[in-house]
Amino acid sequence: MGILEIMLGDILLILIEIGSSLIGSILIARAWIHAVRLHPFNPVSQAIYQTTNWLIQPLRKVFHAGKFIDWASVIAAFLVALLSVVLRWMVANAAILPASLIPTFVGVAIITLATWLLNLVFLLTMAQAILSWMNPMATIMPVLRVLTEPLLAPLRRILPTPGGLDLSPIALLILAQISMVIIKRIVFALTGV
Repeated sequence: MGILEIMLGDILLILIEIGSSLIGSILIARAWIHAVRLHPFNPVSQAIYQTTNWLIQPLRKVFHAGKFIDWASVIAAFLVALLSVVLRWMVANAAILPASLIPTFVGVAIITLATWLLNLVFLLTMAQAILSWMNPMATIMPVLRVLTEPLLAPLRRILPTPGGLDLSPIALLILAQISMVIIKRIVFALTGV
């Protein structure tokens, strides 16, 4: 394999990773919006719905939304994760995926979903923390509070508040980062990519 082919393969791997992570994270955000009951006419909700309806609407005919779980969004995110890990393996190995590896890749797809969820948690928590210091009256703050409160509230009950300082966002960021490192090691051990 020449340098150009290796470079093109690396570029393709990056594009697959970025594209699938973006689509998967938006689908997970859609499922999270459903779970926390963010108002459907909120501009953030509307943007996510419009971005993902092309995939969710056909799945909605089979997988209906439950009270807390939007099954169509979860299944769509899983399918994107599965396609991502299979394509990345095929590009990295320049081969067709053997059928014997399919069960492993189903597990890796589930782990990939967890990684995307943790990335989303990290980004939302970081955005809320930064905005709370710089512009606590920003129009996006109520949305960020609704999305992060179910994760921060249990930590607030456990952690002390020295001088009234809320340490829960820092703890959540640390937990998310540690979890992401563990998950990425597991995925690499299972797939090599």
